[in-house]
Amino acid sequence: MQDPGKVRVVSLTNPVPGPDAPLKAALRYGVIGLAVLVVLSVAIASAVAGLSGLWGALLGAAIGGGFILTTAAVVLFGAKLPPSTAGLIMLVSWVGKLLVAMIVIAVLQRFDFYDRMALFLTVVGSLLIVLGAETYGVLRQKVPYVNIPTGESDLPSGQQ
Repeated sequence: MQDPGKVRVVSLTNPVPGPDAPLKAALRYGVIGLAVLVVLSVAIASAVAGLSGLWGALLGAAIGGGFILTTAAVVLFGAKLPPSTAGLIMLVSWVGKLLVAMIVIAVLQRFDFYDRMALFLTVVGSLLIVLGAETYGVLRQKVPYVNIPTGESDLPSGQQ
């Protein structure tokens, strides 16, 4: 146990991460994962299906990646709000995302400038990769969940 009379030195080069660090890391890793997927899926779909494959891969990455990354961004925004307000914002954003995705798919049904298989595979790939990258980002963070006593008034009653 540390002597209460000693001064505790906090390193400024390695600060303690804030409570929103896992959400920020999830968003960062999700964007990186989506960027890698876009490059790979555009290259593969363009090689297989030409220009229609390119459009299918780009649309699939926008739909799938946008759907998942929006969730992480809304959770990060709602983390600073009261729980009831954050829950309401999450619910409204989920319904909004679902409606936007359904409208986009309904509108895209009328066109044939994109490859449907490239779109489908890229949407599924982006959902899996972005979710996996976000999970990795959250699990990689080491955020303390206890308060470290900093002054004499913070110590338990038997140690003063």
